[in-house]
Amino acid sequence: MTIPMQRQTRAQRIASDIAGQIADGILRRGDKLPSLREYMRLHGYSKNTVITAYEYLAAEGLVEARHGRGFFVREAPQRPDDDTQTPPYARALDTIWMMRQQLVREPGHSHLGEGFPPVDWLMDMRLDKFHRQVVRGGVTTLFRYGNRFGNASLREQLTKKIASYGINALPQQILTTFGANHAMDLILRRFTRPGDAVLVENPGYYPLFGKLQLNGARMLSVPREVDGPNLEALERLLLRERPALFFMQSVGHNPTGTDLCEHKARRILALAERHDLIVVENDAMADFKLNSATKLSALDQLGRTLYLGSFSKPISAALRVGFIAGGDALISELADIKMLMHIGGAEYAERTVDVILREGNYLRHLSRLQQRLRDATARGLQVLDELGADVFCRPEQSLYLWARFPGIEDANELTRRCLQRGVMLAPGSIFSATRDPVVPWTRLNVAYLDDPAFRASLQG
Repeated sequence: MTIPMQRQTRAQRIASDIAGQIADGILRRGDKLPSLREYMRLHGYSKNTVITAYEYLAAEGLVEARHGRGFFVREAPQRPDDDTQTPPYARALDTIWMMRQQLVREPGHSHLGEGFPPVDWLMDMRLDKFHRQVVRGGVTTLFRYGNRFGNASLREQLTKKIASYGINALPQQILTTFGANHAMDLILRRFTRPGDAVLVENPGYYPLFGKLQLNGARMLSVPREVDGPNLEALERLLLRERPALFFMQSVGHNPTGTDLCEHKARRILALAERHDLIVVENDAMADFKLNSATKLSALDQLGRTLYLGSFSKPISAALRVGFIAGGDALISELADIKMLMHIGGAEYAERTVDVILREGNYLRHLSRLQQRLRDATARGLQVLDELGADVFCRPEQSLYLWARFPGIEDANELTRRCLQRGVMLAPGSIFSATRDPVVPWTRLNVAYLDDPAFRASLQG
């Protein structure tokens, strides 16, 4: 199955996925494919879509239909590019592999696929500068578990921070977390059980996909467009599946760098009200954008939204401080779950963020950070134009750009090629909620785009 992803129908994508499993030996000769009913239940597709996919596979000679028994794998064809000597890290382009790569820092390597800004962009927030002020606020409390809701002073600061986005909340409507990923874990524990359907954007935030798989949830894929989620697809899934949650990003979308327009935001909220849906707005990139950017939670005032924030990217990933804002009753429930999982919060880290937010230089830091981002985005777009790339969206400022390159149908192959030259990419298949085996798109960090090694990898 070599049909380019952007031209594939849903049935062709299913067929491509199963064909990849056969070629990789996951499905072997004689194995029975899931029944039509089972595949429909597991993945949320219609019967006609699954039948068409299986017929594609039969036409390719990969499976055969046995009357009254179902579809069976015929044999696994050898891939011409199969290399048994390829290191496992180069073959395992999955969520865990990608997360491991985010933690690797090797001298001389380029990190175009990294999800964070360069360290030198953050150095004016050196944490050692704030230690004395942190302990001055009461050193004895640093030897105890924190409050289940989080540090009270920090939550006061967070109400002011989100008020600058137009979101009005009281301190009891805010729960601190160990970053945005921990916030998602708490929400999943509260709302999902194995087999439950959860709406996600496609392409979307790949660690979330791993969490959903770990929880046994079914991912319902909503295509992400330049101005936000595809509303027709969203409404169809709401009518058919009645999910309780929709995880999405309004601004600085990871991986496409796109922003939600106000028209779509209002339509999403209307659908949420009509279908009893909670929208989880992951706004980890808020500090990289202007405060005026459209946010669902500002339009909704936390009626049907949960707002997630994080300080990992604008200050330090080592602090592990984030938060959830929502209705006070639901926040109290989530605080109880947090207490069961972790007893308390990270008091020292939370007090550090509190001190930083109280310092006037944090706003100056954000101003410098955003200016660097605007400069890097402009230069990154220029580099991609010089390379003849197709760019999904051309934002004024975004840490990420989503692009595909001439002659590249499979970004996984490009990633393997670049790894040999010490350049790490984030291939599009990682961000695919439907686990499409062939995706031409790649997420690129604008801070590292102007790299000679990357240009050489594309040419070689």
